[in-house]
Amino acid sequence: MPMFPTLTFRRQPAVHPGGASAPDEARELPEAVRRELPLRFEAVAEALHGAADVRAACSVVGRDVAKDGAALGEALSALRSTYRLVLGSPPTFEATEALSVAWSEATLEYLHDLSCEDPLTGLASLAHVRTRLAEIYRDAEITDVAVPGSHALVIVELCFREPTAVPGHHFTRALRLVQVTEAVRAVYSGGQTVGRLGQDRAVALVHRSVDLGTQVALLRDFLSDLDLGGAEVRVWIEGLPSGTESASRLLDDLAR
Repeated sequence: MPMFPTLTFRRQPAVHPGGASAPDEARELPEAVRRELPLRFEAVAEALHGAADVRAACSVVGRDVAKDGAALGEALSALRSTYRLVLGSPPTFEATEALSVAWSEATLEYLHDLSCEDPLTGLASLAHVRTRLAEIYRDAEITDVAVPGSHALVIVELCFREPTAVPGHHFTRALRLVQVTEAVRAVYSGGQTVGRLGQDRAVALVHRSVDLGTQVALLRDFLSDLDLGGAEVRVWIEGLPSGTESASRLLDDLAR
């Protein structure tokens, strides 16, 4: 499972009525509270104690505990314990939502890496596209046919502009991508690998032939007939590098 970024939460120094800064000890989370905190939840406690961005802390912690293999119920229970220790109150809806969403997204990313297929769209997962691309590079070493001349990536990207119906809703965006996928498969129906790159991109790993430009033009025609709820579509041909490691980095860049 991919490593997740760790945020550092900085608190503004407390100020006494006379204008002087409070001693460092007054700003620190009490050691007795710190010792009782659930594993991984120190960042949330520090955010609560220092009036920092609690939602951001919950998002980071939600991903971390998912990476550790904790169930969502365990994570929510630990969040309640943290709030009780620091504030003596239950967690807010915003904090609970931030942790739950982050936990769900991290868990889905892990499942996608294990599976050959994205469960919502039916597209090949990024891990599967990477594996298929590696196979092509291995075959090229045997045949002496350079991959940049034999294969290419056709990228289709959904571009959502404000205002649009529920622009940030993951399910709605996935349904739009399903529509795009059907158009891609209508053009590339000969066993080519069609996968997902990030939230709003699909990729087809295709042979670089004299018909490639015509195929992309046909794909654009199919896509122009779709009702995508105000979203625009970009289509382009992405050349492949000469080495497999560079190709893997290219996929990572396109998936961001």
